Amino acid sequence: MHSAIQIHAGKIALEHLRNNGLQASDIAVIPAAAGGPKGLILQALDQWLFGEWLPAAPRERSLIGASIGAWRMAAASHADPVAAFQRLGDLYCEQRYPEKPSARYVTDEIQRLLQDFIGGHEDEIVHQPLHRLHLLAVRGRGWLAAPQSSAKAKAGFVAATFSNLASRAKLAKHMDRVVIGDMRDPLFWLKAKFDNFDTHFSSLTPDNLVPALLASGTLPLIMEPVRHIPHAPTGTYWDGGIIDYHLALPYSRLTGGKDGGLVLYPHFTDHIVPGWLDKPLPWRRAGLGENRSWLDNVIMISPSPSFLRTLSRGKLPDRKDFFYYGSNHDFRIQNWKLAIAESARMRDAFVAFVERPDLSQVLPL
Repeated sequence: MHSAIQIHAGKIALEHLRNNGLQASDIAVIPAAAGGPKGLILQALDQWLFGEWLPAAPRERSLIGASIGAWRMAAASHADPVAAFQRLGDLYCEQRYPEKPSARYVTDEIQRLLQDFIGGHEDEIVHQPLHRLHLLAVRGRGWLAAPQSSAKAKAGFVAATFSNLASRAKLAKHMDRVVIGDMRDPLFWLKAKFDNFDTHFSSLTPDNLVPALLASGTLPLIMEPVRHIPHAPTGTYWDGGIIDYHLALPYSRLTGGKDGGLVLYPHFTDHIVPGWLDKPLPWRRAGLGENRSWLDNVIMISPSPSFLRTLSRGKLPDRKDFFYYGSNHDFRIQNWKLAIAESARMRDAFVAFVERPDLSQVLPL
């Protein structure tokens, strides 16, 4: 019988699994990728991880995400994460848009979604006793620093796309990484420079939580940019996934710590794409080239091909479904919720692995 999940591990993580199995107490960091509706397929796994498994081994953990990943990690930081993940999934599924919505219309809808999701929970999220929440956003530079029209923003992103085609280093001329996060977390493994992007660190507070979550998920040209986040650098903000789509970060700097330095990465696919603009560039996948060691301590869980084949249309929910289903919102919502319900099979497969690790299931990352 085929498993509902795939498990990939870096060489240090694989050795740890071989010698010690997998304990919640070893998990130091949980990343969460951008990717829109695809992230919903992790709901049941997220609910078990943050509602049962990790709380049974309390320790400080860094949660870091971009876009839908930032929203998921905000759900994880609620006092009742199980209910928060349910609420996030329901609200995300229930989005309804006319055929050609304006950027203002989409932005207003997302603001309402976030208010319904987060409103009244700001303090408990920001002051979560053990979780250290970090939200990734992108701040524009050059033509993207303060575009006065959608046409100018489009020109800026066209220029950024061509620069990125040449190299990630050239993309850094067009945008900065901004981490809005919990200042109780030293975050040493991220604060020492590791790539060409200028990275700014700002404090996450109850009054900037919603603006930071909005910025982290602001799709270029589809939504209006966020032009102000309290306590963050002045500028114009877009989706954190543009730079950090699947969070290809220097996790291996964590290894050797006295409290264990494993990274548990619930993901919706079996590979890590550094930036959103790298999606059509397979040679940019993390684990290749000079930064291949960054993933040595990562354990990644993702849906298996056999699991995906059982879903409606044989794939995860994704943003293109808004166009495929068109105005038949009820049918899209039904299929998305059916897919989310199937995520219980992923949860059960991972629970079984934790209880009795089978290294034959683990592939190299």
